[in-house]
Parts: sequence; structure tokens; C-alpha cells
Amino acid sequence: MSAISLATPISFPPNRSSMRTLLWGIALLTFTACQDKKVQSQSENDLDAARNFIQAALANDFKKASQYMVDDSLNRNYLDVTARAFSHLDANNQEKYRGASIRIHQPVTYLNDSTTLVIYSNSYKNDLDTLRVVRQKDNWLVDLKFLFESKSDTTQNKPG
Repeated sequence: MSAISLATPISFPPNRSSMRTLLWGIALLTFTACQDKKVQSQSENDLDAARNFIQAALANDFKKASQYMVDDSLNRNYLDVTARAFSHLDANNQEKYRGASIRIHQPVTYLNDSTTLVIYSNSYKNDLDTLRVVRQKDNWLVDLKFLFESKSDTTQNKPG
């Protein structure tokens, strides 16, 4: 086994062959770095964003679900927690979630022109949950922070 010496001289100016190799290496690194960037999928409207997110999550495709979600550290953490919980379900339950249909319940609440609350359930577990969908730069995205941090039950009108 030969050792590489740190004292190996580097010739300047570099020859054409080494320059070409260096340029191809930089181009490859740049191309690879560009491929790693997250691409957010476009949804036509708030309900479409909620449906796309829920459908991907029910199918255990959390990478796809993240494309319909506000991209910040807290949302990514909440999605990771959900994905881990889903992975601990037995195969039968996972299959039932994959086959479940989405139910959007009324009322859909429009807080303003860029924020909507969507109450939903699925046909396997008819548990009501609420998603906040926000418009950012003409794209509708799910914000999980509302679901995890909401102190009140937004699916029912209960006396305070």
C-alpha cells in the first residue's frame, strides 16, 4: 500500500489534462448538488394541497407528502415523527391506511385569502383532524404546526 505524501509538489500552472479533470469534477458536483434540492409540488388550491398531502401520507410516501408541506425544521420534525409512528404499524394496518379514502368535512374555514383550515378524516379511521393550509408564493402548502400545536379541538364547537 502506498502512502500519499503531503509534500508532493503541485505544478503551476496545471496542465490541460488536470484542468479538464478539475472542471469535470466541479461540473459533476454542481449537478449533484442541484439534484438534491427539494422540489415542492404545485397544488391548484388549498383543498388540493390538503388532499395531496393526506393521500401521500396514507400511502406511506412521506417524501412525497413533504413536497406539499411548508418546508421548515418544525414541520420536517413533525412529519418524521408521523413517519416513524406509521412504520411501527403492522402490515395489515398500513395496508388499510393505503386503501383508505379521504373525507373532507364541512365547514372548510377560510381565515383569510392565504390561510384555510381543512377538517378531514379517512375511511379506515374516522378520526377528525384539522390541517392548516397556507399560500406561500402562489403555492398552497400544509402547515403541520397547527395540527400538532393546536390547544383547542377545531373539529367541534365546545363551550369554553
